[in-house]
Amino acid sequence: MASYSVSELNKVVRGPKRASYDVDQINEILDSAFLCHVAYIWKDQAIVIPTAYGRKGDKIYIHGSLKNRMMLGLLEVGHGSLTVTHLDGLVLARSAFHHSANYRSVAVFGKVRRIEDPVEKMDALECILNHMIDGHWENVRKPNNKEFNATLVLEISMDSASAKVRAEGVNDEPEDHKEPIWAGVVPIKQIAFDAVSDKDLSEGIEVPEAVLEYISKNK
Repeated sequence: MASYSVSELNKVVRGPKRASYDVDQINEILDSAFLCHVAYIWKDQAIVIPTAYGRKGDKIYIHGSLKNRMMLGLLEVGHGSLTVTHLDGLVLARSAFHHSANYRSVAVFGKVRRIEDPVEKMDALECILNHMIDGHWENVRKPNNKEFNATLVLEISMDSASAKVRAEGVNDEPEDHKEPIWAGVVPIKQIAFDAVSDKDLSEGIEVPEAVLEYISKNK
């Protein structure tokens, strides 16, 4: 079982019993999401931005415009950090202090590289799109030269990472158990509804199989 080495950078300090450095578990959490939050510094100001991503092996790919300040800031520094979080439930305790949430989260740290090679760049864009819906790249028009040249693609190597997971019930103080107050968990799940076709579709165009499979798996 492969694991990331624990360092000062990726070590989970608060709630260490919920930490995991297992590569497979970290990849599973990353692969079941589509949006990550990327941290960077701009003019001495810390900023966090949500963006789409794709994972291939131990590499994360993100993309944006050539003038995107987040992308340029990451390139300037040469390394970056991103996080992914799934909210799985609201933990409603008897006491306000012990209210919490069930979640699965990952933090990734690594070197940043601009992808210049055209074939590698197109493969990275395919990875990002297929990370949204597996296999959907085959259903779309590929980027033309203008779109391709206007897009900046970055690779973030997964040099270090950690996961933190809470999947349990209420942890109230024993003396609060006798209080006449309801406590429990409200499970939360992101679901997909039936696809709504664009009003300008040509006659006879059906929803692609990859989209239907995604909806079926996530209802």
